[in-house]
Amino acid sequence: MARATIPFLMLVAFALFFATYNTVTMIVRHSNKLEHPGLDIIDEVNDHSSSFIDPVIKMPQSAATTTKMPFHVALTSTDAPYTKWQCRIMYYWYKKFKDQPGSEMGEFTRVLHSGRPDNLMNEIPTVVVDPLPPGSDRGYVVLNRPWAIVQWLQKATIKEEYILMAEPDHVFVKPLPNLAREDYPAAFPFFYIKPTEHSKVIRKFYPEEKGPITDIDPIGNSPVIIKKSQLEQIAPTWMNVSIRLKDDPEADKTFGWVLEMYGYAIASALHGVQHVLRKDFMIQPPWDLEVGKKFIIHYTYGCDYTMKGELTYGKIGEWRFDKRSYLRGAPPRNLSMPPPGVPESVVTLVKMVNEATANIPDWEEGQS
Repeated sequence: MARATIPFLMLVAFALFFATYNTVTMIVRHSNKLEHPGLDIIDEVNDHSSSFIDPVIKMPQSAATTTKMPFHVALTSTDAPYTKWQCRIMYYWYKKFKDQPGSEMGEFTRVLHSGRPDNLMNEIPTVVVDPLPPGSDRGYVVLNRPWAIVQWLQKATIKEEYILMAEPDHVFVKPLPNLAREDYPAAFPFFYIKPTEHSKVIRKFYPEEKGPITDIDPIGNSPVIIKKSQLEQIAPTWMNVSIRLKDDPEADKTFGWVLEMYGYAIASALHGVQHVLRKDFMIQPPWDLEVGKKFIIHYTYGCDYTMKGELTYGKIGEWRFDKRSYLRGAPPRNLSMPPPGVPESVVTLVKMVNEATANIPDWEEGQS
């Protein structure tokens, strides 16, 4: 009889364990719903939307949707040779992936803030807008970006409900779905945008009554997928805040070349717009080593290596790819491939640049 009792007691113990576990789980879930009615955290994203979701920003329960939500791709640019060849490569890969499965890319516009047409008007769909008045940007060219977006939104007919703000040095590496969900725009979190570390300066432009500094997302305006209606509200504020930041000596010194990015982050918070932070939005070689399931390569940093595949950042390498090597015109076709040992992200970038330049008509080295 004793021998039969032991298995029976073990069975009872297991049953009690599972009953207790389920009860606690139900209580926790119920508490979360009471605390955040109508909102839920996405822990896993299926199909094409595999991501790392910011645990602070809750997503609507209806976030998982099968409805196609196309977004317009808006690429802001100058007419400098340096940006024009980047735009051509970026547009090539947009066309390559636009109609592939999983893509929700809509139409494309290069927002050219030079005030005059250039020689790419027939190659890339373009809207010409005015730059800031002479001297207003004080050599900080990207200060023209928010003003360009404001003008484009006013003069263009945009049929898509959502907009992706992109930059010339972005390369799509796979079809891009709409990562935004309802009123939650999607943005990439930049490690160097740290609002909480600059609260003294930011409070000049984001007063305490607006909320805590932590409401300001660690982002710039690109890449961001956002509702057109939201961007129409944010863009004028983004422009004005960016100009005020530039006019403030302390802010200008503190934020430097990322000042306009802080301008967008602050403007969004002023309008009560918070972004879902998507680390899978893009990678930035050479620091990010693998492409994986990411959607965009951002080649803002130079990639310098020895012939043994060792990174020599800050020092010109025996092998290098740096967009700044081509300030006066386009790079040649068929760039040399990286040596063995260089990360996959860099190898993929060079392969994609080479494919684009091999197939873009009339590509010439040094072309402006």
